[in-house]
Amino acid sequence: MYGDTAASRKRVAQLREQGGDIRAMADRLVAQAESVPWSGRAADSMRSRIKERASHLRAAAGHHDTAADSLARHATEVDALKDAIETISHKAGALTADARTRAAQAGPTSAPSREDEVLLAFTPPPAGHKDWLTAELPGL
Repeated sequence: MYGDTAASRKRVAQLREQGGDIRAMADRLVAQAESVPWSGRAADSMRSRIKERASHLRAAAGHHDTAADSLARHATEVDALKDAIETISHKAGALTADARTRAAQAGPTSAPSREDEVLLAFTPPPAGHKDWLTAELPGL
């Protein structure tokens, strides 16, 4: 089976939380700088630099959000592919079981159909393997 999407979704939540923490830190820094009872050119310069640094922190928080969004999309895609693998493997199992039943009921003198020959010769990939996505069988 591919990808532990529960772990990925946990990391998405962590990234979002970290982004929020970074934004809150930027806001606190600016508020603290503004509340310092200091005036003059040096004070204005310090406040300006703090605001500049806070904007960099907010940009970093935005990168966390972007990474979280990307990872969430990836986890959704992984889940969709895992579901497709499960569906295909289940259907292939039913098709090959039906072909075996028909072959057993037909008797030794009757040749299986072309489709049943393919189904009877099918070697399935391991459970949950991505090769299920490219398996080609009649009726699949």
